[in-house]
Amino acid sequence: MAKVKITETVLRDAHQSLIATRMKTDEMIPILETLDQAGYHSLEMWGGATFDSSLRFLHEDPWVRLRTIRKIVKNTKLQMLLRGQNLLGYKHYADDVVTEFVKKAIHNGIDIIRIFDALNDVRNLEVALNTTKKEGGHAQAAISYTISPVHNTELYLKIAKQMEDMGADSICLKDMSGILTPYYAYELVSKLKNSVKIPIQLHTHYTSGMGSMTYLKAIEAGVDVVDTAISPMALGTSQPPTEPLVASLQASERDSGLDLGVLNKIAEHFRPIRDKYLASGLLDPKVLGVDVNALVYQVPGGMLSNLVSQLKMQNAVDKYDQVLKEVPRVREDLGYPPLVTPMSQMVGTQAVFNVVLGERYKMVPKEIKAYVKGEYGRPTVAISEDIKKKIIGEEEVIECRPADLIAPQLETFKKEMQEYYEQEEDVLSYGLFPPVAIEYFKYRQAQKYKIDSEYVDKSQKTYPV
Repeated sequence: MAKVKITETVLRDAHQSLIATRMKTDEMIPILETLDQAGYHSLEMWGGATFDSSLRFLHEDPWVRLRTIRKIVKNTKLQMLLRGQNLLGYKHYADDVVTEFVKKAIHNGIDIIRIFDALNDVRNLEVALNTTKKEGGHAQAAISYTISPVHNTELYLKIAKQMEDMGADSICLKDMSGILTPYYAYELVSKLKNSVKIPIQLHTHYTSGMGSMTYLKAIEAGVDVVDTAISPMALGTSQPPTEPLVASLQASERDSGLDLGVLNKIAEHFRPIRDKYLASGLLDPKVLGVDVNALVYQVPGGMLSNLVSQLKMQNAVDKYDQVLKEVPRVREDLGYPPLVTPMSQMVGTQAVFNVVLGERYKMVPKEIKAYVKGEYGRPTVAISEDIKKKIIGEEEVIECRPADLIAPQLETFKKEMQEYYEQEEDVLSYGLFPPVAIEYFKYRQAQKYKIDSEYVDKSQKTYPV
């Protein structure tokens, strides 16, 4: 068997999972050359929540982060996570926006785009996947893994085959809740390897405490690549740690070939950064432990903290256990969607409403109504007529690919943000997060004015030589 390859997540999912995606580009730059020398298969460093957080909380341009990292990382592939037709937002965008975003991501330095859909509706992957391939990128289609009476091996093999037929270059089994058990991982990966002829990558979280064991069994079954995080930013709601897995595989036929000495240098860089966020309170020690609720309710770690936050706002933290029990009921009502963004937030919010208001579906968020109407795609199981009636009354459910009903948006976005335009990528930043991007653009202008004010010779109206 070939060596197992490793994707390092410290620049994206690790800090997204532990510190709400607050790591700054300046904290990454000093270690990039060492990360590039480590021999990783890829560095996952963009997409997911990094785009929103960079603009909203860090006053950073995510496109500048991508270009900066690409300039330094010369040997290792750069990877991003894309939510299919949702891109990096929480709703579907028109095909022209999806096409332009993928083009710009690859043009600015992305090599591998991992594309998933919250419902595993492969129709929502088509445009992003085809554009990635057309632009010379590696299109990795991801299966959102979950457990339900209908999510079984046959279903996952069927989805994988559809993805291969669509032209995916590889497939990722994306276990966002950390609920894939070691022996089932062995079975599923073995069957995937026999069923499709493209590489299989596995992504999990340590939330349930099984992550490293799951990886070992998947590696025995022949998985090609696994996602890990360097130890200071691993465990808990993050990924399994890189170094113990590398050490465990040494001298075996699946030896990763990564050097523990180089990995130690990387860990030494991130340790004080982790300690800083612990001291500030942004890294809550609770997220570093094992959460058995992940196994009982199949709820991702990030969703658990979101539920607590919502209940605090309602002064109803005492109802936490009731809400946890309501989550699987809502999920069943809605056709067993995998609990991944944006479905995890939507199901969680509906469960909170159902419990706090004392009546199921008395209040329904607009996103849930849109989902039931088919605007996010096709559920794994058809939603019952009774639930449909409660949520959308007599409104019609759409059967087509949701984006077929969305008119082109790019030119409208351009016109709306014209006064702040400095680069083509700004149009996409605005299109995904309009108010957040505008605030960032204003900040950017203010910073430039400040710099100009410092350097312009006021009397001569010229810049000093």
